[in-house]
Amino acid sequence: MITIKNNKLINYGNRGMTLESDINLTNNYYIEKKIALIYKKPVPIKVLKINSTKTRILDAFYEQKSTLDYSGIYNEKYIEFDAKETNSKTSIPLANIHKHQIEHIKNILYFKGIAFLIVRFNYHNKTFMLPGELLLNYLNLTKKKSIPYQFFLDNCKEIPIKYSPRLDYLKTIDIL
Repeated sequence: MITIKNNKLINYGNRGMTLESDINLTNNYYIEKKIALIYKKPVPIKVLKINSTKTRILDAFYEQKSTLDYSGIYNEKYIEFDAKETNSKTSIPLANIHKHQIEHIKNILYFKGIAFLIVRFNYHNKTFMLPGELLLNYLNLTKKKSIPYQFFLDNCKEIPIKYSPRLDYLKTIDIL
């Protein structure tokens, strides 16, 4: 549903859909259509205590730092990426991208894999692919604590939201 509010068009069609659920829907589509095999990686936790019915974790800790959210195979290439969302209209904080994730992206690129971030600016209802190489170049050239929205507009490919596949990020990889 699209509404006009304060002379702005507002699309309410995507409310309740998070970036992660859009990616999961897309990955299911890719698997069903035999386009790619990409999965969300489980968070490595060590369970210490569960309730008596064994249905709830009561105490646990992270065994190791998680790398990136998703990994798989596309066009005979290893692919790994992370999903980041921000409600800011001006930038995404670099604090949202952890140091160990940056090191992991460097390693993937070193071994000729495909690494990137999918970044959604909720305020603008826009989603972008930030290639790992571009992220690393940005980090090497700046001392800023965030990546401006304008940087995404100027340097990154937007990934449009569609019905099916929901967020066709592989099409964006093919363009790069």
